[in-house]
Amino acid sequence: MQYSSLVGRIAGDGADAWVIHYTARQAQERGEDVILLSVGDPDLDSPTPVLERAIERLRAGDTHYTPAPGRQHLREAIAAAHRARTGQPVDAANVIFLAGAQNALFVTSLCIAGPGDEVIALEPLYPSYPATLEVGGANMVRVAAPAERGFRIDPAALEAAITPRTRALFFATPNNPSGVILSDDDLAAIGNLARRHSLWVVADEVYAGLAPDGRVPSLAAELPEQVVTISSLSKSHSMPGWRAGWLVGPPQLVIHAEAMAQCMLFGLPGFIQEAAATALSVSDAAESRVREYCAVRRDFLLAGLDGIPGLKCFVPDAGMFLLIDVRATGLSGYDFMCELYRTERVSVLDGGAFGKETSGFVRVCFATDEALLRQAIVRIRRFVETLVRQE
Repeated sequence: MQYSSLVGRIAGDGADAWVIHYTARQAQERGEDVILLSVGDPDLDSPTPVLERAIERLRAGDTHYTPAPGRQHLREAIAAAHRARTGQPVDAANVIFLAGAQNALFVTSLCIAGPGDEVIALEPLYPSYPATLEVGGANMVRVAAPAERGFRIDPAALEAAITPRTRALFFATPNNPSGVILSDDDLAAIGNLARRHSLWVVADEVYAGLAPDGRVPSLAAELPEQVVTISSLSKSHSMPGWRAGWLVGPPQLVIHAEAMAQCMLFGLPGFIQEAAATALSVSDAAESRVREYCAVRRDFLLAGLDGIPGLKCFVPDAGMFLLIDVRATGLSGYDFMCELYRTERVSVLDGGAFGKETSGFVRVCFATDEALLRQAIVRIRRFVETLVRQE
């Protein structure tokens, strides 16, 4: 039997990087002694009021069809949160509730770029971006935020990548995996290019709640007809399994996104929407909890890895990941990942999955139990010291 050419576009680059993670997760489920630091799933329960609201609504029978763009009061709550973060005057008409930030990125890409179009993505970038941005037939153009620039954008390189076919600029701030937050100057350069070339700007702000004070610089208020903001409750509220995300953009985009959601999702569970609205009502406390949790463990991991020969840590502005430059060990990021798991049963992620700029790095998630981090530090140190002795 034959398959659509689409199946060749949805695998994406970087899929091999997850092999060790899935192997480690299966081993963990069998009760084996492994440490998973390869995925951004905070080791915190969802906020208690959120759980209680979901249970209450389930018991009340809130399991029927819902409006495709999300319930009105939830969309209003998302709009209010967005206004507070960005200063952009939006309302429910600017919002659609979707199945996580990943779904929101997917819907956005299909609505703004098609066959023959080009979309620029700042690298390093999350491994799902290539498939997500190219699934509709567009071509993704990578523009490096080089390691030697501290993973910050090069405006000249960004401008050089723009062609008559360019339709959009995609970026994440804070970035995954680097944790870099785009500055006002960075965004000013992006905004100038977007104006001159009539480009969409798609800002993936799923980690914004983990930034200082829970906000990052934004172009949304400045370019309301061109900026699409993607966010969710996954990281900021420790709710990844709820699949509660959204996009905020011009009302016409939301209308197109609603039509797509109608044929993809046909509405999302009511009890989850009610839980999401409750989560937004306790955002200050929920986000502060996750920020503090991550900050303490980031500093703990940095201190523990300090002095290990061959390792150089890049300190993130925000988020729950630490990039470690392992090139001085003589291994690539991929080989380091594989050998660390084989010998010490610690699962990290190959930086090469995020692009060439991080191919000599590994990404470590520190949003986990401090005792596990302590064990991981011991095992990583032992692994690297063994490499040094072998050399």
